[in-house]
Amino acid sequence: MDLDFNGDVASLDADLLQLPEVSPLAIKANPFVAEKLFDQWLSLPETKLMVKSLINSAEAGGPLNISGASFSTNTGASSSIPSMFPAVSTPPLSPRSSSGSPRVMKQRAGPSTLGSPLKLVNEPVKEHIPQFYFLDGHPAPNELRERCLFIINQFFYGHTDGLQINDFKQVTREICKLPSFFSSALFRKIDSGGTGVVTRDSFVHYWINGNMLTKDVTVQIYTILKQPEARFLVQEDFKPVLRELLASHPGLEFLQSTPEFQERYAETVIYRIFYYVNRAGNGRLTLRELKHSNLITAMQHADEEEDINKVLRYFSYEHFYVIYCKFWELDTDHDFLIDKENLIRYGNHALTYRIVDRIFSQVPRKFTCKVEGKMGYEDFVYFILSEEDKSSEPSLEYWFKCIDLDGNGVITRNEMQFFYEEQLHRMECMAQEPVLFEDILCQIVDMISPEDESYITLRDLKGSKLSGSVFNILFNLNKFMAFETRDPFLIRQERENPHLTEWDRFAHREYIRLSMEEDAEDASNGSADVWDESLEAPF
Repeated sequence: MDLDFNGDVASLDADLLQLPEVSPLAIKANPFVAEKLFDQWLSLPETKLMVKSLINSAEAGGPLNISGASFSTNTGASSSIPSMFPAVSTPPLSPRSSSGSPRVMKQRAGPSTLGSPLKLVNEPVKEHIPQFYFLDGHPAPNELRERCLFIINQFFYGHTDGLQINDFKQVTREICKLPSFFSSALFRKIDSGGTGVVTRDSFVHYWINGNMLTKDVTVQIYTILKQPEARFLVQEDFKPVLRELLASHPGLEFLQSTPEFQERYAETVIYRIFYYVNRAGNGRLTLRELKHSNLITAMQHADEEEDINKVLRYFSYEHFYVIYCKFWELDTDHDFLIDKENLIRYGNHALTYRIVDRIFSQVPRKFTCKVEGKMGYEDFVYFILSEEDKSSEPSLEYWFKCIDLDGNGVITRNEMQFFYEEQLHRMECMAQEPVLFEDILCQIVDMISPEDESYITLRDLKGSKLSGSVFNILFNLNKFMAFETRDPFLIRQERENPHLTEWDRFAHREYIRLSMEEDAEDASNGSADVWDESLEAPF
């Protein structure tokens, strides 16, 4: 008789003993009775032979045969008792049949055909996890790879020696889907040896085998612009693409006769890019910063739009014209440097002396100009962008550092009062009704709604749409007065064109003003084609 038993001998189930003469409740109440019965069973000669046979079978790895182990006692119902209690040292028997009962086992005909239970343990299935990280980018799927190779073969057909730089623009746009003014930078990236040609094989090696094909456009542009071992972009990296933009864009053709202004335009675009995109302000533009910006969209727009002035982000020539002319107006000696006295004249003397002192103390931003007490053109670009659009995050950070006198990360009542005192004095000198600081402070708190009314944090300012007006109250008298009067015409303009920033509106107004002044000057000279060498303002 075969019997499977899974349990501990020290904790026997009274029902398994199958002793009608003894109540199971009595055995459960007296567990030593079961132990005595088990010890007595083990002492029988037949039991010893059966246990020895089981041990030998287990060691040999053969099937465990427990048939014929019946023992006669006074009770005929106890004939199955010996097969219910395996010896302590034996391994577990084969698993029960799926149709068997855990308590009453059926008589089996013949020996068990199951092998050792050690052979029944299932091997763990190893799950194959596909590679999900690739150092140089995910390889292109075969279908995409073949489709791209087919297009590449068409472009390079008949050019066994390769394509020269003048023929590479279409490859950049049609195959790589990049702005056309990236063709020179991409060409030189592939032609690292300077041979002057890009063969089919070298292009396939760089674009497909180098996994550039599967990267998103931001990573592609970042990889093309940066130096091989660098992990960030610097201003110099953008100059090749801007030179090609100036040479090929129809909206900038008129500048080809004035290379000095081509250089200034390229510099201004780069300064604007780093002002808005390089949020760390360290001159090292990372891939993360690039992905969080709108620069790639602006580049694609500039490539598709023939009127460069419609590309308001970064590339507008009108915006460059305004920035350059405003700098030229302040730079009276035209040494391309301005000092405090020059800057105080900005906006018809709109700024206070105290805020100008803070700017020249280089608290909001360290000057790139190495001449002490002077501000260079790049420094002025950062200033004018911050001054004319106080709704942008770079501007809020710029002016917050100026007002935060002790640099502890909060603007207190005393710090605001320090700057407003000069505003109050100027209002009195202009015979205007002064507004007391206590009233101004209540107005500022209502405008910003800071978390703690005893001070204002940068986070509070970024969470309010009126933060720019707070700075104007503190150090720009002209804009403070304009805010108080609430010009309904300007309010209507803002509602009609909500996509325009404060900088866009300012640059548009100033460009019209500067154009009218230029036209009037040309008319007074008797010719619209006269170039005044003393005023080298760009057209």
